[in-house]
Amino acid sequence: MDGRVTPLAGPLDPGAKRLVDAAIAAAAPGPESGTPETARKSFRESRRALAPLSQDVAQVRDIARSDSHPGLRLYRAWGARPGDSLPALLFFHSGGWVSGDLDTHDAACRALCNTACCAVVAVDYALAPEHPFPAAINDARAAYAYLRDQAERLGIDRGRIAIGGDSAGANIAAVLALSLRDDAQPMPCGQALLYPATSFVADTPSRREFRTGPTLNGAALDWFAAQYLPDATMREDWRASPLLAASLADLPPTYLATCGHDPLRDEGIAYADRLRQEGVRVEHRHFPGQIHGFLTMGGVMPETTVLIGETAAALEKMYSDRITSELKPRTESFSCTPRHECG
Repeated sequence: MDGRVTPLAGPLDPGAKRLVDAAIAAAAPGPESGTPETARKSFRESRRALAPLSQDVAQVRDIARSDSHPGLRLYRAWGARPGDSLPALLFFHSGGWVSGDLDTHDAACRALCNTACCAVVAVDYALAPEHPFPAAINDARAAYAYLRDQAERLGIDRGRIAIGGDSAGANIAAVLALSLRDDAQPMPCGQALLYPATSFVADTPSRREFRTGPTLNGAALDWFAAQYLPDATMREDWRASPLLAASLADLPPTYLATCGHDPLRDEGIAYADRLRQEGVRVEHRHFPGQIHGFLTMGGVMPETTVLIGETAAALEKMYSDRITSELKPRTESFSCTPRHECG
């Protein structure tokens, strides 16, 4: 160690640079130039173009929305048998609370499922502007309650449920953890927050640095905020901006990833710092050469494999630590044999 500090924004990762150069050449309009439906179409098409080949898993099952819970998609890791009780990740997708769906994150959920040897339950939460804040948060609460209530039937270990997501989905997961704590509800065993949005009122160096640009920028952030939070006063509600919560104490162990070339970088770092200062076990991983959203770009971004691997390793530690803390033998046996076919 020579004492030097890695810059928060280093040179662009080669994969990220290829994508940024292509975006500049295409000069494609941002979501703010169209409608929610055009933003959704663009997001679906871009995720399809950037995704790796999907991995095989033991099971994929869609669970339709009901009066009590949102639509869900259950993945069980390759090698899991029908009777196995698996740890689980309740996952919330990105898309600025406006776009994204179960299909845009299908490849990423399959990879997380196999790499962490767990079940992944992806949530098809209600989108703005048709369903503005706090509809997504309400769906998150309902999805978590359903997963705990139906854990045995779904082949999931109720005591080893983690929550997580990327970008807007990470915001939803962070708020879910805070709301469960405040309501004295059973807590998840951990949270995985990938480049989270944590404050709608932040004026950070990274938001100013990346105010303009070919990827996520200030105009897009402002547009997403207006769709999700039509009343500007909502931006100061901690259920929208978890960084504004009075306390972040007593939250579960956290893996939090940030990207150097991301307007949300500094608020993500601030959230990790506050968690640590308030006694939460935090693993903060910074990718100085990366851009926002790279979880779903594994087809062109080799470093996505690193993010998925590290997230899975963090989840496995959360699951293992929960077993240790219970101080009781477990009767289930599950030997995961991941089958990796992603490009």
